[in-house]
Amino acid sequence: MATILIVEDEWAIAELLYRNLSLTGHECTIARSGERAVELLEQRAFDLILLDLMLPGIDGFAVMERAAGVSSVICLTARGGLHDRVRGLNMGADDYIVKPFELPELLARVQAVLRRTKKTDRTYRLDQTHIDFEGYSVTVAGEKVELTPQEFSLLETLVLNRNIALSREKLLAMAWGLDFLGDSRTVDVHIQKLRKKLNFEDRIKTIYKVGYRLEDLKP
Repeated sequence: MATILIVEDEWAIAELLYRNLSLTGHECTIARSGERAVELLEQRAFDLILLDLMLPGIDGFAVMERAAGVSSVICLTARGGLHDRVRGLNMGADDYIVKPFELPELLARVQAVLRRTKKTDRTYRLDQTHIDFEGYSVTVAGEKVELTPQEFSLLETLVLNRNIALSREKLLAMAWGLDFLGDSRTVDVHIQKLRKKLNFEDRIKTIYKVGYRLEDLKP
């Protein structure tokens, strides 16, 4: 997938991001200070920086100046004021997320930025299922499988958030949209269809009292 530099001095948040982004297939590195982030940026290139602006020593804005023209940047910070948002975006940030944040939203924004910069895979293979996100096509054992647009949207959401348990409400918001007026049973129906069509009975796990998770723990 992509190489991501997580610049965050709060260890619990850094670990949360590292663990969940790694589970979805990304290669992640943590820097807990602006100085360390600059060192890493001088040593190698990253596809994306998740950047806290409030850092000890060199702040996030100074890090952005060093990263200009090198990496895509998502500002992740408790600074929610308009001035800071405008400054970050004017300096070249691709997105701006204010803490506290919800993990599924952050993961979706990461994927959106990587998709725009073409730094993420647009195909995915699991068992005998192959998905082409650009061509909106799915094959199982070489045979084309017809999915409805909504089934494909749900499948893409599960793949992009693989190994992460998502509630039915989160799946509705991410795959159907916030303006969808149906209830969570719609998710159950579509999950059952995907399991049957893709032979994913053992891959799409039901998480008791939570929702669903697409399990793919291959290295």
